[in-house]
Order: sequence, then structure tokens, then C-alpha cells
Amino acid sequence: MSEELSQIQYAEAKPWLCAFSSDCRFAVSAGFKFPLFHSPLTTHHSPIIAYLCRMTTVRIAILDLYAGQANEGMRCIRAIISQWAQDKGIAAVCTEFEVRDKQELPGLDFDIYISSGGPGSPLESEGSTWERRYFDWIKTIDTWNETTSEAPKPVLFICHSFQLACRYYGIATVCKRKSTAFGIFPIHLLEAGEQEPLFNNMSNPLYAVDSRDFQVIQPNETVLAKLHARVLAIEKERPHVPYERAVMAVRFTEHNIGTQFHPEADAAGMSRYLLREDRKQMVIANYGEAKWQSMIDQLNDPDKISYTHHHVLPNFLEMAFAATQRLPVLS
Repeated sequence: MSEELSQIQYAEAKPWLCAFSSDCRFAVSAGFKFPLFHSPLTTHHSPIIAYLCRMTTVRIAILDLYAGQANEGMRCIRAIISQWAQDKGIAAVCTEFEVRDKQELPGLDFDIYISSGGPGSPLESEGSTWERRYFDWIKTIDTWNETTSEAPKPVLFICHSFQLACRYYGIATVCKRKSTAFGIFPIHLLEAGEQEPLFNNMSNPLYAVDSRDFQVIQPNETVLAKLHARVLAIEKERPHVPYERAVMAVRFTEHNIGTQFHPEADAAGMSRYLLREDRKQMVIANYGEAKWQSMIDQLNDPDKISYTHHHVLPNFLEMAFAATQRLPVLS
């Protein structure tokens, strides 16, 4: 760490900052700390302060739905945001909210919102205090986006959050699967998905980590039409079973979008998961050793989850940032 950064005093807090450029590098995220500069400022601080003040800043709220359980999703989201901020040369100030355990929710003082995956049933939470507050938050975001002349507040819903959003909007049926879906699977883009900026530069099908006991099926065309919502992707075809192909991505509103799969997942995290002996035996017991080995092999394929990791969530950040800056989105 440079002398300038070593002079900064830190306070435990939820916000974390990542700001990068080619000539000045500043990154604080470990331990979810952010710098507090004491007055009067020293000469060591002034170059950093001056640089950060010139940078474009974007405020990102990350809604953590993991209910305190260990996961790879939050690490991946943080890493993607940090890399994206570095690539753009902007300051990303991020705050994390523990939605389920602590009933924390962000206000309207953020530019971009990402709502994570999480464990458990998206049905059993119906009527719970945290879910009611979560749905109120979605309503608040939608009201802002529908009525204000100011910049919109884009939202990405991932996995568990996606299922909750499908329930909130009433666009389809959320129900339990006959068996757990777990692995790296092809995700098939529909016509609307091929035109969706979230999937810019993606192949069709794209490949992603899918981990769920529940599914979204039977889209309600009437509700979709009323909302101007669009189903963007569906799961792989399974001709050997008589089941409907589940919905894998939806554009809910002009600024809210969601995926059933995990666009943030990376090969390193998935590898750690699959190589754990308990997880390895679980996969083998449910799907066979050939399936487990296939998953391991696919982790090394740069055109599969690594490609998805490096494109889908960054695409969301790019188009969300463009919306907050009133810039055109390239399709």
C-alpha cells in the first residue's frame, strides 16, 4: 500500500469505494471499509482527494438475500463491480443491505440496484415482514421510474430475487421443481432476448450456472402485455421429460430486469464448490459421476461461464450507468 493510502484512517461501515484510473489507483473494499479523511487535510491526502473529486461517481446498492449463509455470489458481484469501475475510470460507491436477516433496504439515494440470489423457498416468505418491505421497495422504485423526470433507477434481480420479482409482478407461476437444477446449463435466448442489451455479445445459447429448487413457468401473457414486459430466455430443451421449459430471464419494466441463472458466477468459485467432498458426492448421487466431471471440464471452457461472468453483469452495469447519465445504450 502506498504512503498516501497508509495515511488514511478507516471506519467500519457498510459502504465501500472502488475508484480507478490509468495513472492513479485507489481501491478500498476488503472488510467493507471506506476512507474517512480528517480535517485539516495533509499534503499526502490532497492529490487523492483532488483526483476523486474529478471522477464521475456512481452509487450502487447491493441487496443481499443470502440470509447470512456462506455464498460465492456476493464475492462475485463485488469483483465484477470493481473491475467494471476500473475499466471505466469511475468511482463506484457501493452499500450492501441485508434484506432478510436485518430487514435492511436502500432508499432512492442510489443510481443502480443489484438484488442477489439466496437460499430457501421464494414461496414460504409470503406475508413475512421482510418480503412485504422488499415488495414495497420495488413499488417505490417503479413509482420513481414511472413519474420522475430525473434519471431512472435500474434494478437487476438475480435467482431468488428474480423469483420474488416474478411473484410481485404476477407475470408467471412460481413453483417447486420436480428435482433440483444444479450445474452449468445452456440458456436459450428468445427473439426479445436476442435484442436485449443485457445479452450484448452473448452467444445463443449462452452458458451459465443454474442452482435452484424452484422455477418460473406458465407466463401470463395478459400481465406481460399490460406491463410491456418480455420473456427473454428459457431453459434448455428436455425432450425426454414432459415438463414446460422454465423462464430464465425477464425484462419486467423499462428499467428492471432479472435472470433466473447466476450471471455473476465465476469458474473459481464454482470450482471450489464442486471440489468440496460433500458437494461432489451430492452431485454424483443426484446426477452421476459423468455429470460432475462434465461440470469440472466446462469450468475450463472460456466460452461458457467465464464468458457469461465477464459480460452479462457488466452489460447491466453499462446500460444502467448510461441510463443514470442519460446516455444512449448501444444494442
